[in-house]
Amino acid sequence: MNTEPLNAERQGTEKPGLTTDTVKQGQDQEQGQEQGQEQDPDAAVGEDPVTKPDTSEPPLQSGTSDALWVAVGDIMMHMPQLPAYYDKSAKRYDFNPYFTEVKPLLEQGDWSLANLETPISGKELGYSGFPRFNAPSELAEALKYAGFNIVTNANNHSLDRGAEGIARTLRHLEEQGFSTKGTARSKAEAEALTIIERQGIGMGLLAYTYGTNGIPLPKDKPYSVAIIDEKAIIRDINRLREAGADFITVVLHFGIEYQTVPNDTQKQLARKLIAAGADIIAGAHPHVVQPYETVDVTEADGSLRRGLIIYSMGNFISNQRGETKDCGVIFKVHIHKDHASGITAIGDIEAIPTWVHRVKKNKANHYQIIPMEQAIKHGTTDGLSAADYKEMKRNLSVLSKRLQSMSAKPVMLNAEAPVE
Repeated sequence: MNTEPLNAERQGTEKPGLTTDTVKQGQDQEQGQEQGQEQDPDAAVGEDPVTKPDTSEPPLQSGTSDALWVAVGDIMMHMPQLPAYYDKSAKRYDFNPYFTEVKPLLEQGDWSLANLETPISGKELGYSGFPRFNAPSELAEALKYAGFNIVTNANNHSLDRGAEGIARTLRHLEEQGFSTKGTARSKAEAEALTIIERQGIGMGLLAYTYGTNGIPLPKDKPYSVAIIDEKAIIRDINRLREAGADFITVVLHFGIEYQTVPNDTQKQLARKLIAAGADIIAGAHPHVVQPYETVDVTEADGSLRRGLIIYSMGNFISNQRGETKDCGVIFKVHIHKDHASGITAIGDIEAIPTWVHRVKKNKANHYQIIPMEQAIKHGTTDGLSAADYKEMKRNLSVLSKRLQSMSAKPVMLNAEAPVE
């Protein structure tokens, strides 16, 4: 565990108020082995569509609020992850067991985010793993069970089942009550602002990917997947600020697979976005955990704003093994708002490394996400062998050092002028 005080998918060895949820959102809205009612795209968009919170309580004018931001990395579904979780009698899947050990941690989050790196378009479009994924829609139910309430899905696999896959995926997520960001069924939905309110604090949410594995964006729906464009992202950050977001999370699917340190392109973009007004960059795609860093931004009035860049949170669940590809991290970030001044700030940061335990029973792989430090400390997790604990201790040591390797001193930046 790391606590900071305040101030290819190659497998195997291959979106809430005070006490009620309120979502302000527009209304028209990986080579490896296999083992181991759509909205009108031409709907007009005038001013930024943001619905107001539906709450009978007046907004807070004084006092403070505190809330917890929680996020994990890639949710992947390789084909070996399916068989053990099919209930033949019910004729459906149940992936809840993946998340039993981490559910108590994820449920702590006021905002609890996951990056879904597969369509969940259902059996009608055919289940498959790498290179073009599609998983059972029951995965959405398991993510809800786990404690997530926000799912982003702008990544290189967004178009693995085309625009229809996006529409089906979003529908299944919405049926479970998730807030979503990163893909869209209409131009209006793509351009809508997403501000998710918890405990009187509004988080603006954005999500983008570097690309879609060479699959072109549909000609009639070029807005289907949000692609990384620095100037466009900065404009979106400014729109969210103007709409009243207290802090902004930008989820970026970027970097180089299996590289344990961020490259210059990642660092330049992430720092630029923090300077432009983003508060948290939540990175994914490399399939291994990369370090995080904090940033102190000097604003135009001389005040300091603290930002957080998480370059990659690794694989939260997948069939990948070895060289920490079977590891991820749960980030917990405390958010504090002073209502009198209107200032919202990042507080304590905690990184909780996780490991995907995989064991074969009855000729099928079974998976469980384990918070390593907790499991090692208590030594009571069912199904773990002495060899498993040895592996976890090694992985925990490696990840703890890696995570902290860029966080000793904050990066100092000056705020960027707003983009017109």
